[in-house]
Amino acid sequence: MRGISKAFFTHFFTLTFFVVVALAYFHPVLQGKVILQSDIIQYTGMAKEQNDFRQENEEEPYWTNAAFGGMPTFQLGANYPHNYVKKLDRILRFLPRPADYLFLYFLGFYILLCCMKVDYRLAVLGALAFGFSTYLIIILGVGHNAKAHAIAYLPMVLGGILLTFRGKYFWGFVLTALATALEINANHYQMTYYFLLLVMVLGLVMLVDAIRQRTYLPFLKSIGTLILAALIGVAINTTALLATKEYADWSTRGVSQLTVNPDGSPKEATKGLDREYITEYSYGLSESLNLFVPRLFGGSNNEDLGTGSKAYAFLVEQGVPRTQALEFASGLPLYWGSQPIVAGPAYIGSILVFLFILGLFLVKGRNKWWLLGGVILSLMLSWGKNLGVLTDFMIDYFPLYNKFRAVSSIQVVLELCVPVLGVMGLAALLGTHRTDSEKIRALKLSFFITAGLGVVIFLIKGMFDFNGLNDALYQRYFGDEVLAMIKRDREAVYINDTLRSMVYVILAAGVLWFYVKGKLKKNLFLLFMGVLICFDLVGVALRYVDSDDFVSRRIMNQPFQLTNVDRQIQADTSVYRVYDTGEGLNGARTSYFHKSIGGYHAAKPAVIQDLFDYHIYRNNRQVLNMLNVKYVIQQNEEGQKVASVNPEAFGNAWFVELLLPEESADEEIMALDSLDLKSEAVFNRSDFPLINQFRFTVDSTSSVRLTEYKPNRLTYRTRNDHDGLLVFSELYYPKGWDAYVDGEKTSYFRVNYGLRAIRVPAGQHSIVFAFEPEVIAQGSKISLAASILLGLVLLGGGLFEIFRRRRKNQQE
Repeated sequence: MRGISKAFFTHFFTLTFFVVVALAYFHPVLQGKVILQSDIIQYTGMAKEQNDFRQENEEEPYWTNAAFGGMPTFQLGANYPHNYVKKLDRILRFLPRPADYLFLYFLGFYILLCCMKVDYRLAVLGALAFGFSTYLIIILGVGHNAKAHAIAYLPMVLGGILLTFRGKYFWGFVLTALATALEINANHYQMTYYFLLLVMVLGLVMLVDAIRQRTYLPFLKSIGTLILAALIGVAINTTALLATKEYADWSTRGVSQLTVNPDGSPKEATKGLDREYITEYSYGLSESLNLFVPRLFGGSNNEDLGTGSKAYAFLVEQGVPRTQALEFASGLPLYWGSQPIVAGPAYIGSILVFLFILGLFLVKGRNKWWLLGGVILSLMLSWGKNLGVLTDFMIDYFPLYNKFRAVSSIQVVLELCVPVLGVMGLAALLGTHRTDSEKIRALKLSFFITAGLGVVIFLIKGMFDFNGLNDALYQRYFGDEVLAMIKRDREAVYINDTLRSMVYVILAAGVLWFYVKGKLKKNLFLLFMGVLICFDLVGVALRYVDSDDFVSRRIMNQPFQLTNVDRQIQADTSVYRVYDTGEGLNGARTSYFHKSIGGYHAAKPAVIQDLFDYHIYRNNRQVLNMLNVKYVIQQNEEGQKVASVNPEAFGNAWFVELLLPEESADEEIMALDSLDLKSEAVFNRSDFPLINQFRFTVDSTSSVRLTEYKPNRLTYRTRNDHDGLLVFSELYYPKGWDAYVDGEKTSYFRVNYGLRAIRVPAGQHSIVFAFEPEVIAQGSKISLAASILLGLVLLGGGLFEIFRRRRKNQQE
């Protein structure tokens, strides 16, 4: 019992320390402030209608008409029945955001190292190193909360896997199942997918080790336990997974039926995202040295050098007021790598790189090999189009790899593996399994390799021209001399940060040397190492996310301000859509105030993307009309936004006289250029072969009126003296929208490439479209059953452990 009590207090005070550190770094949250996150501002616009409906009606709509002409809210924070893992997640994220995610980083990594039987003091050090990794802080600054959320649980899942392979089957099962459920609940499947690549490397190494050691039965037991745990973790999230899969097939992540591009050229047949889109953010080969030197390639597109900037000094010399010069120097475009936009480098710490190399020399056994394999694999895949052979293979042949963009994100695997092996290297140095001579030799080799890398980087600076992708634009706006100063600033941070990294390596090596020589006690040694690592990482992280990024809560809760243009549009109380030509398809401000055909999401509805590419961007006004775009926001000659009324918008629904069949999706979308869409509609016969009536009579007294609007329920009153075909300005989504005519469920089909149509009998009728996704009802039952099963396992295992310990104490 004394051992249990000691362990409890150790972990309790450790977690308390993590809370203090997380709140200290993001200390403005203690003043009630929130971090200004660009992506969360966009999300707020996208989710406004959903959140308002939820608050007013105390139910989930599961659909919003505020963005992209209409889409499910499955990827906009929808709440599902029996989602108990989400409640657990909220308990773990009890701190104000974003301190909650930083705490989760620490917690997950600490649990991982504890599962690897690492001394708790080293586990604390490793958790700090992982949590303050520059990339993990930067994504919090820009609002990639789902990504941060998913990354935070990856170490916990890994801990459960390793615990199982150590033969701790019950607790390994429990931790793996719980952590997997939390990981999937975080809802960033790209991070989860990349982690599974690491798990594959881990499994392969464990298999080879089992073959060599002839430990087949323990290996198979571990695999079986992990499969069962993963299945339960997945089953707990059944609703979210099924809903996501359903929407993904309908989004730009799904398979397109189109085989030609808007210009008529053949379209590359893909089952996922476009190859160029996937590899747009590819890490440069030499840019990977950013892991060791933070601003080797300039850092970000918006660096603040203040009065120390060469550009600042030049502008002041030219007579530019100091305030203007300082404003320019506070947002310098220093990044000169090959990626379009970079918010900061993926710096993992010069000391961590040094310790990782030390681990390669001191750590023995299977753990070293899967960690090294994970680092190499993630680094090579992050190069994307810069290592086309491997990337093309993965896109063409590896399941689901083509569903995700920004391949540079796979470096999260590397950012997980490097500190693990680095801490294991420290543990080996502190342990007794290596002789002092082995430790000194490893320390020397690691120092010479790491310091040598720094020297090489410093010496080859003359090989670079420091030219960036957008330099021609800066040259046009600011001139040759200012651009020359920007390049000098790039060179200066290259030199300064290289020297900075070398200094930290020398300091860390010195501390290690004094410990090995017996000049430092263990606790003092760990304190010095922790301080050096934190100074190194926090010093870089603060360049990109600090207290200046925090604003009052009101600004984030209401990020968009109502303008006269918005008021003018909102004076119209009918139901219609708005198109802001300035935003186009990418921007959620309009969605905050109106029902927009644009929005902001990584997985847009494929239909609206195609309609923009093939027609709206080509100024086909009829497509805007059929989407019921009643107001178009654009700039006047003075650069001010104005709202133009589109009197030709077709309204919420309309009867047509002629239904034209086409034989393919290509023909259907191309036909929208030539038809009178107010009286004609087109459909794809290959999708709806049973349709056999093509002509309809529309008399002068026919009418249709939207009588009740809710995001998930639309009610119409129609009148027509003849059987008619009614086209709606709503996007066709067959996996949830049900149509009812006078209370009787009725089939409907797709016309005009993306809209709904229904045949209506003669006379007056009430038509209701209700969003009733079966995936929610079906998935929630499975989620409930899996949650109960895991709860019973936990209860049974807990009782068994209590009885076991009680019997052991009685025997003693």
